[in-house]
Amino acid sequence: MRLAAFFLFTAALYAQPGQLTPAQPSYTMQDGNLKLKLPAGLEGVGIEQRLDRQVPLNLTFRDESGRDVALSTFFYSKKPVILAPVYYRCPMLCTQILTGLESCLKAVSLNPGQEFEVVAISFDPKDTPALAASKKQTYLRRYGRPNTANGWHFLTGDETNIKAFLDAVGYHVKYDPRTDQYAHASGLMIATPEGRLSRYYYGVEYAPRDVRLGLVEASQNRIGSPADQLLLFCFHYDPATGKYGAIAMNLVRFAGAAFSLVGGLFVFIMLRRDVRAGKRVRNG
Repeated sequence: MRLAAFFLFTAALYAQPGQLTPAQPSYTMQDGNLKLKLPAGLEGVGIEQRLDRQVPLNLTFRDESGRDVALSTFFYSKKPVILAPVYYRCPMLCTQILTGLESCLKAVSLNPGQEFEVVAISFDPKDTPALAASKKQTYLRRYGRPNTANGWHFLTGDETNIKAFLDAVGYHVKYDPRTDQYAHASGLMIATPEGRLSRYYYGVEYAPRDVRLGLVEASQNRIGSPADQLLLFCFHYDPATGKYGAIAMNLVRFAGAAFSLVGGLFVFIMLRRDVRAGKRVRNG
C-alpha cells in the first residue's frame, strides 16, 4: 500500500505536459528496513499541516486588477476563507485543483462572497494580474452562480510574500529551472475568520459535505443550517485524511435518542387513543 501511494503521489506531482518523465524511485536499506528514496526533484515537496497556525494577514499581494492588497482584506468580513495555493501557468495539476474546487462548490448551497471567501494565491512570481483575471473569469463562467463574483479572488505576488505565505500554511514546492515549472502537491486549506488554519483537504477532488462542514466549523457555526449541526455531532474531522468520518458513539447516541423519541411518541398516541375510547364507552 505504501509503495502504491508513493507512485500515485509522484504522478500527481509530475503529471504535467512538457515535463520529463519522473525518475524511478530508488531504495535504501536502513536498520534492516527497505525505505523509499524520493527522486531529487521531489525532495522537500509536500504539505505539512499547520492546524490553528495564524496566517500572516499583513502579507501583500496583487489582485486581478493589479492593485496591491493586504491578505487581511479578505478577512475583514469575518467569514471563513478557502485558500488555494496554485500557480496560473501550471499546465495541468493546478487547473485540476481549481476545477475540483469549483465542482465541489457547485454542490454546496453556501455562496462565495456571502458566507465565505475563495482566495487562490499563486506561488509563481512570474504569474501576472492579467493571467489571474483570465483564470477568475474562466472559473466564474464555469461556476455559473449569480452574484458571487465578489467572493472569488485570484492573487499574484513577489517571492518574499509568497514564501512567507507558503511557510505559514506548510505548503512546500520546488522550482525546476529546466522546465520552468514547479513540483508541488495538491490541496486546499480553510482558515477561520480570524485567519487561523482550520482544515486541510488533499487531492484534486473535494467532497462537498466535507468542505461544507469545514466552512461551518471554521465560522464557529455562524453559517450553515440545523442539519449541519446534526452532521457535525455525528461526523468528526480526521487531520490524517482531510475528511470527515462518522463517530460511532455519537451515532449510537443519536440512534438511541431517535428511538426513544419515536417510541415515546408511539406510546403517547396509543394512550391518547385508549383514553378517547374509554370516554366513548362511558358516554355510550
